Amino acid sequence: MVQTILLKPILLMKNSLSFLLLWSVLWPQISQLRAEKPLPSTASAKDGTAIPLFNGKDLSGFYTWLRDTQYEDPREVFSVVDGVIRISGDGFGYLATEGEYSDYHLSFEFKWGSRNWRGRENKARDSGVFLHATGSDGNSVDGNGAFMAALECQIMEGCLGDILLIRGLEKNGTRIHPGISFQADAKPDEAGQFFWNPEGKQRTLKKWGRLNWIEKSRRWKDIPGFKSETGANKPIQEWVRVECNCVANNLIIRINGKVVNQANRVFPDRGKILFQCEGSEIFYRRIELKTSGKNKIIPENRILLQ
Repeated sequence: MVQTILLKPILLMKNSLSFLLLWSVLWPQISQLRAEKPLPSTASAKDGTAIPLFNGKDLSGFYTWLRDTQYEDPREVFSVVDGVIRISGDGFGYLATEGEYSDYHLSFEFKWGSRNWRGRENKARDSGVFLHATGSDGNSVDGNGAFMAALECQIMEGCLGDILLIRGLEKNGTRIHPGISFQADAKPDEAGQFFWNPEGKQRTLKKWGRLNWIEKSRRWKDIPGFKSETGANKPIQEWVRVECNCVANNLIIRINGKVVNQANRVFPDRGKILFQCEGSEIFYRRIELKTSGKNKIIPENRILLQ
């Protein structure tokens, strides 16, 4: 028994020495590999490579919010079906990125589903992508706590590419009032909202409102299948590509490669990205974020430390 006890430290010492010798040989090689292959987020921030926000398999990197159940999703409103994100429309809320972002180019494709419910029966299909969403979850005044204060890229039949200002509240009750500047036609729509026109007069929109996309019909109606006279919206069954260029306090929206709306001096100018649930079934795929040398990606864990 005594001999066994005495032998154990000797064996441990031999094993330790062998490990240290092996580690001294391998460590320089490991260090070289680490130097050649930096972390993906660091590389993307420097070289402008595209970062897929959706992996095509599950909702990693996102979390869900619904007005009635908050962080729980008992009805499976948000899911992945055949490699694409499905938002059923059964409720009011959003699928949110876990991180906040600033100065980026967001691209994605969407396609409408077949069902409208929750009060949107016999109305135009309706959803949206919120940019620079800020504050706490469910802080929106618009939607009674269903969303967050943000700038919304409207995804809606006949209104695709409108920019909406979504108001919210800080935890202390202070109002969060988004704002934008833009050039627009002299004549607004019946609700007093202007149409973007790059040759128009410079205007400012604060607190609340909408900037209509450049070719939006002045006869728009909230009915299923509404299309503009220009036919900019594809048929319901087809995928539509949307790009939101959010760099240096500017916001440029492209639909299928064509610029349809633009604003500058935007506020807020950073935050989360939300994919809205507002009563219509919708599918998303190919969601990518591209940054440039001066752009920053702010992971959630860093926000909490600041």
